[in-house]
Amino acid sequence: MRRPIFLILCLAGAVGLSACEKAKKADVERALDDINVIDESNLNDIMLTVADADEAVAYFQRALKGKPERTDLQRGLAKSLIRAKKPAEAVDVWTKVAHGPDSTNEDRVNLADALIRVGEWDKAEAELDKIPPTFETFKRYRLEAMVADSNKEWKNADSFYETAVGLTTKPAGVLNNWGYSKLTRGDFQDAEKLFGRAIQYDNKLFTAKNNLVLALGAQRKYDLPLIEMTQTERAQLLHTMALSAIKKGDVATGKGLLKEAIDTNPQYFEAAVRSLRALENNVSN
Repeated sequence: MRRPIFLILCLAGAVGLSACEKAKKADVERALDDINVIDESNLNDIMLTVADADEAVAYFQRALKGKPERTDLQRGLAKSLIRAKKPAEAVDVWTKVAHGPDSTNEDRVNLADALIRVGEWDKAEAELDKIPPTFETFKRYRLEAMVADSNKEWKNADSFYETAVGLTTKPAGVLNNWGYSKLTRGDFQDAEKLFGRAIQYDNKLFTAKNNLVLALGAQRKYDLPLIEMTQTERAQLLHTMALSAIKKGDVATGKGLLKEAIDTNPQYFEAAVRSLRALENNVSN
C-alpha cells in the first residue's frame, strides 16, 4: 500500500512543482512585460525630444504597424511629424486622434496648431471653439491670439496674448508675436515696448531684435537700441534700420547706415553692399 501512496505523493509533488514553475514563469513574464512597458515609455520620450525628427517619425510608424489602436503612439507620430516639418501629414493623424474615443482637449489644441501651420485658419478656429473655456493652457491661448489676429479682432487678440503671457515662464516668443501684431496695426510705440520685453526674457531672440529696429525705424528713430548684440547682429540690424530709413524717404540717413553696416560686419556683407549699390545707382540716374 505504501507504493501507490508514494506514487501519489510523487505525482502530487510533480504537479505542485509544475504549478510552481508555471506561476514563476508567469511572474517572470509579467515582470518582463513591466520592464518592456517602462523601456518603451522611455524610448517614446527620447524619440519625442532628442531623437532626429525623421527617425522619430519612422519609429512611431513602425510601432503603429503592430499596434494601430494605440492612441499614445498616434500622438507620438503626430508630434514627430510636426518636428519633421510635415504639418499636412500631422493634420491627418491629429484629426484621427482628436476625433477618436480617447481624445482630450489638448489633442484638439494640437490639431488646431497643425491646421494653422497649413493655413487652415477657419478649421483651426472651429477646433478651438469646441474646447471649453475652463481648459486654460499657454498653447491654447497663444493659438487663440493668432486666430484673432488673422480675423483682425484686435481686442480679442490682445486679451488672448496677455493671458498666454501669464501662463508661461518663457514668454519671449509670444511677446514677439504680440509686438508684431501691434506693428502691423501701426501701434509702433506699443510694438517697441513688447519687443523690448521679449528681448529681456530672451536676449538671443534675433527676430525680436530685428522687429524692435523696425518699430523704431517706423518712428524715425535711427539709433540702435541699447541691447546685447554680436558684431554680426549689429551689422544686420543697421541694415534693417537703413532700409527702414530709405522707405521713410530719409535716403541720406539710410545711405550712412548702409555704409556703417558694411564696415561693421566682420565678413563681406553682400546684402548691404547690394542695397548700397542700388541706392547709388538710383540717385545717379
